[in-house]
Amino acid sequence: MERVRKASHAGSWYTSNANKLEEELDGWLRESSLAKSPNVRGVIAPHAGYSYSGRAAAYAFGNIDPTNISRVFLLGPSHHFYTPKCALTGTTVYSTPLGDLPIDLEVNEELWATGKFETMDLRVDEAEHSMEMHLPYLAKVFHGHPVKIVPILVGAVSSETEAMYGKLLAKYVDDPKNFFSVSSDFCHWGARFNYTHYDKKHGAIYKSIEALDRMGMDIIETGDVDTFKQYLQEFENTVCGRHPISVFLHMLKNCSTKITINFLRYEQSSQCRSMRDSSVSYASAAAKADD
Repeated sequence: MERVRKASHAGSWYTSNANKLEEELDGWLRESSLAKSPNVRGVIAPHAGYSYSGRAAAYAFGNIDPTNISRVFLLGPSHHFYTPKCALTGTTVYSTPLGDLPIDLEVNEELWATGKFETMDLRVDEAEHSMEMHLPYLAKVFHGHPVKIVPILVGAVSSETEAMYGKLLAKYVDDPKNFFSVSSDFCHWGARFNYTHYDKKHGAIYKSIEALDRMGMDIIETGDVDTFKQYLQEFENTVCGRHPISVFLHMLKNCSTKITINFLRYEQSSQCRSMRDSSVSYASAAAKADD
């Protein structure tokens, strides 16, 4: 029986008009003018409304060569639902204005059988935007190429639990038919986010935010998950996808394929100049298998 997760944020976070959406994504992908690479095995991309982060996200999704990929694992943080574990979808298909993406029920079952996952109920699934914001791009890039998805909602997991999921999922990285879409925004800065770290040596506030984000991005590129953890503890940077990113780093550490992460784009929703301002940062990266 088909159980559909509807595109609950279409019409608010991005347009529900398929032609308009297609046009927007086309424009951003063209603008990023990236060459598709069969070596790109994963991306880290933002998940804000497309008017904010759609352009930045193109620098992640524009790298994808869909030819030999048949499955996409989505790792997204949980914004509304507390769980100390990771959760799987109970649906059979994720709907987007650009076409439906079927769930890989076989892999879903395989993960469920480990006893390490819980299931999101439909309300939780549809309330969460972190993975949904990747779906229109995936539907567009994989148009004409049959692909199934494995959405994994990453809860408030401890360092030990991140490592456990990383080990458990690592084997999927070694199959080049699998792709990984990791969802995260970077610094949420301002009083409304209860985060106003400002190091004046960098100049204006927005430059301090960029220096802080780039420090985190550089650490992610090294693949060193412990240093990333230290960085988060020291600066408390409000990277909302820190858990999905950490699980992904553990996966790369535990698989046999050598994969390197490179950030290709960094943007801020606005430039903060006073303590009254606020902004969210968006960064896009590609994870490439070394030749």
